[in-house]
This record gives sequence, C-alpha cells and structure tokens, in this order.
Amino acid sequence: MTMYIDSKDPRMNEVVDPDAERQMISDAFNFTEGPIWHPHEHHLTFSDIPENRLYRFSEADGVTVYREPSNMANGNTYDRQGRILSCEHGTSRVVREQDGDLEVLASHFDGLELNSPNDIVVHSNGDIFFTDPTYGRQGQHGVQRPLALDFRGVYRISAAGELTLLARDFQQPNGLCFSLDESVLYVADTPARHVRRFDYDGETLRGGEVFCASPAPDGLKIDSRGYLYTGGPSGVGVTHPNGTFLGVIQTPAFCANFTWGGADFKTMYLTASNALYRIPVNVPGIPLFA
Repeated sequence: MTMYIDSKDPRMNEVVDPDAERQMISDAFNFTEGPIWHPHEHHLTFSDIPENRLYRFSEADGVTVYREPSNMANGNTYDRQGRILSCEHGTSRVVREQDGDLEVLASHFDGLELNSPNDIVVHSNGDIFFTDPTYGRQGQHGVQRPLALDFRGVYRISAAGELTLLARDFQQPNGLCFSLDESVLYVADTPARHVRRFDYDGETLRGGEVFCASPAPDGLKIDSRGYLYTGGPSGVGVTHPNGTFLGVIQTPAFCANFTWGGADFKTMYLTASNALYRIPVNVPGIPLFA
C-alpha cells in the first residue's frame, strides 16, 4: 500500500490519518495554482498559469474551463461577498470578478507598475492583502518584461480601495495567510526558504521574524485549529502553532498550493505541477466566506 503521509510528530495523526488515500482528479494541466472552494455551490476553481486559464471542478460536471484568457492568473480567493479575486501574472494586476466583468483593484504603486501580484487573502473587515514577487515577469509563468519597482512587497487594499505598502524586505514574497484571530500575518519567502511572522494591529505590520523553515515555501493556509500548512517541493508541510514541524502530506511533484473543500471542509485539494489531487483530512479548513 502506498503511503502519502510523512509523519514527523505523533500529532500529525490528528491532522490526517497515516493511511489516508490521495486521489488524482486530473493531470491534464501545465502548472496548477490558486485553488478556492465555494462553500455554497460546492465547486473548486483553480488556475493553470502557463495555459492562461481558470478551471472549475465539481462532482457533477468534472473539470471545465471557467475563464479564458485568465491573464496568467496565479493566486485566487473569494471576498466576503463571494466574488473571485485574482492575481494576474500577465498584467501585474489584482482584479475582482462581478457579473462576468473584471474590475482592476491594483496595478501600480507610486505610479509604477507592480511586479506580478502572486497570492491573495481577505481580512474579515474586507481589506485585501497580496504579495508582489517578480515571478510573473520571467519564464513560463508570466510575460518576460522589465521591472518597474526595485523591491518585492506585501500590500493591503483597503475596503475604500486605497493601496498601502506594508513590508518590502523580502527576496520573493509568496503565499500569505492570517492566524485565526487575524493578529498575525504569515508570509512565505520562497528563495529564503522560510515563513515569516508579522504582528498586525489593523494598520501596520511589525516584527517579521522567521516562524519556520521550509525548503521552498509557496502557498500558505491556516486550518480551523490554527495549524500552518505550507506548499512546497514534496507536498504540503504541517506546522503546529508553536512552530513544531509535524509532517508532510506528500505529492509526486511540487505542490504550489492547496485548499479545503467538501461539505465538511475535510477534503484537501492540492494543485501540484500538472495535476489536481485530493485527500481526506481530519481537521477541517475554514470557508473563505460565509
């Protein structure tokens, strides 16, 4: 029997059964990213960056094309009204979809074009936070073009639409997520091989110390217990809130991102290279909106 869980701590068994079965939904993609689960309509939307598409998966319809072109969208999320927000590598924009149209929420900072917005989360007050590395301006995951900014930052878009730079001392900021009480913002810095922890007071980020090491951290998420999950080369790493590494939910290729879905949010969907997988877990995730 193939084992998909690499446990480093007995508490990993509380998160996912050691004999949990991973299922491949499809491997008909190029490079998958940005999965988000709709809590009411029960479908998964995700990106294929090089193919310039958003796909949607449901039990009823299987995998279908949802948006094409996607402007090489990477990270996605839902806002509190259930509208899809996407980070576009090809255009350096953050956009919001409503009634089939896309509204640009951010594209420039201080008059200069953003690098390539990458991953995105929404605070309970409606503020939007995103990372802005340079990956979308190089290689197959974007459009080759020169940089306008000389730093890679983390930004907030207020509910009123104001763009604020919160931090800029990164090599390449990538995934980000809030703690359960939203007092801490975790940010992955991929080439630095760690996840940083910032205190957030509703206005500014403070601190920024390394919370945990990771081989190449990409997507970040928090489950309903406050455990931190980190996408990376061998799958999804799980770290206890006290910083103890618990183990890895393994994938056969780089797992850029993941999310929870199903009626009870105890199915983890994993976007790993050219494929989409799922695996049952014991600790539920958190819906992106009510």
